[in-house]
Amino acid sequence: METPDQLPVPSNPEPVPSSPKPVPSNPERPRPPIKRHHTARYYANMVRESLMTRLSKKLCVIFLMLLLTVGIILFVLWLSLRPHRPRFFIQEFSIPALAEPAGFENAEISFNATARNSNQHIGIYYDSMEVSVYYREQRIGATPLAESFFQEPKTTTLLSAILGGATLTVNSQRWMEFMNDRRRGRVTFRLEIKSTIRFKVSSWWDSKRHTVHANCPIVLGSDGSLLPAYKNKRCPVYFT
Repeated sequence: METPDQLPVPSNPEPVPSSPKPVPSNPERPRPPIKRHHTARYYANMVRESLMTRLSKKLCVIFLMLLLTVGIILFVLWLSLRPHRPRFFIQEFSIPALAEPAGFENAEISFNATARNSNQHIGIYYDSMEVSVYYREQRIGATPLAESFFQEPKTTTLLSAILGGATLTVNSQRWMEFMNDRRRGRVTFRLEIKSTIRFKVSSWWDSKRHTVHANCPIVLGSDGSLLPAYKNKRCPVYFT
């Protein structure tokens, strides 16, 4: 039963029409991709450039390999032909008169040394050789040691000399200094071997001349003989 204050509600209300969507007048269509057509000359140039690039790379690799090979060969030759300086060793050195009360009157110095050519394929020319003996950096004797000679590779040459008389300049005051050192148990000298040498690298190539110096430290005991610690000792060598 309906009351007079309520209005009837329709069971199926009519839908409200929506506003229509605008339709574009000229819709844009997707453009197809542009196809570029190349000539045969273009493709020929591309192929030629590709071949040139590959050829250049191969030539660079070949050149670098040749350069590396030549460098290795030159390095090996340099190692095998690089001359080594001669080696000097002191074998014996003695002043027998140090053990005698009146030894000053017949004082002599005798020594034996060796020169070693350690090169595998290189010989050494010795143009001349001289030996000097120093005491407290004062030369007390000198004499020619050897005439010119050639030393084969991997050989050893014996060098020996006796200094006395005119080749030994020792006065009585110097001899007293020797005897004072002898009482302390050690008399120190320096033996210098000097020579002008050339290296024979091959049958057609000799090096320039070098002046070689070998400085051998010498220490004698109270009997005037070389102490065992200094026997067969290698002498420092330098060039001037």
